[in-house]
Amino acid sequence: MSKDKKKESTPKKELSEWQKRNQEYLKKKAEEEAALAEEKEKEKQARKEANSKLLEESKKSSSESDEEASSISKEPSEKAEKTQKEDTKVKKEKEKKKKEKPEKPAKPKIAPVHIWRAVSILVPSVLVLLLSIYLLTPLSTIKHIEVKGNVQTQADDIKQVSGIQDSDYTLSLLLNKEKHAEQIKSNHWIESAKIDYKFPTNFTIEVKEFEIVSYYVTGEDHYPILSSGTVESSPVSLVSLPETYLSVMFNDEGQIKSLVSGLSSISEEIKNSIQKIELAPSKATADLLKITMVDTDEILVPLSELSKKLPYYSKIKPQLSEPSFIDMEAGIYSTSLADKRLEEAEEKAKQEAKEAEKKKQEEKKAEEKKQE
Repeated sequence: MSKDKKKESTPKKELSEWQKRNQEYLKKKAEEEAALAEEKEKEKQARKEANSKLLEESKKSSSESDEEASSISKEPSEKAEKTQKEDTKVKKEKEKKKKEKPEKPAKPKIAPVHIWRAVSILVPSVLVLLLSIYLLTPLSTIKHIEVKGNVQTQADDIKQVSGIQDSDYTLSLLLNKEKHAEQIKSNHWIESAKIDYKFPTNFTIEVKEFEIVSYYVTGEDHYPILSSGTVESSPVSLVSLPETYLSVMFNDEGQIKSLVSGLSSISEEIKNSIQKIELAPSKATADLLKITMVDTDEILVPLSELSKKLPYYSKIKPQLSEPSFIDMEAGIYSTSLADKRLEEAEEKAKQEAKEAEKKKQEEKKAEEKKQE
């Protein structure tokens, strides 16, 4: 009784939180182990039942085969049972492995359509990005420009009139090279211009200048007349003049263009034989030209009919035995230059006599008025 009293007298110690949780965990673990043991028991029973069924089926098949063929021994049936047992074991092991290690789901394949869509977006985006970076760098404005074909004009003048700036992008010049080539033609010396590009930053301006067909001469100054009909505004030095050239003694813009146009259809042989062209208007023909040839022949021909009548000179020239005067104003006829000079001298004398007679009459009338 004393011991019981002591036990009753000693109060029970309360469990801590950790101890309580530990007891709960142990209980759960024990329950889980019991559940697993039950499941294993059930699996074993199921396997035994499956094995018994397989054995029964094999026995039935063996008995049927024994009835059909008595010569067959029991050894093959035993081997079949063994092989079936082995097969069942292999299957069970595979099932265990499948349960222990579940197969990972196969990753779905990306459709080709989505890949092409992504490429069609990414490639242009990358190109735009690279172009933007390039335009932000100093490399985008580097240009090497060379001028070819210029003789009368300076390369710097051609570059200036082209409108190409050092700050222009190389890509901009490449895209607008036809526009700049057209601007170069605003220089009155340039007949045609072309800009060629060579990778990476090389540009070549090829120009063709108008030819000098003659010189407008006034005093000692010589101004080039171009094949476009334009008269250069500044004279050339006498040193730079060619040995032989055609001199024009008038500079009317319209008449100069008509003259250049008419001479363009004349043969080089005749053009090279012309020394000087001047205006010699008559009462009947206001645009009459007097052409002096290198061999001192003189030709009168209307400017408006220059390309039509002047080519006949090549047919007339072989028939002339001395320096001659060829009149093409109305028809075409020729006379010796000496006879023409005599006629001119006679006409001049007659004209001077008329003027002198007229002057005398005027003086006589003035005296009569004074006497009255």
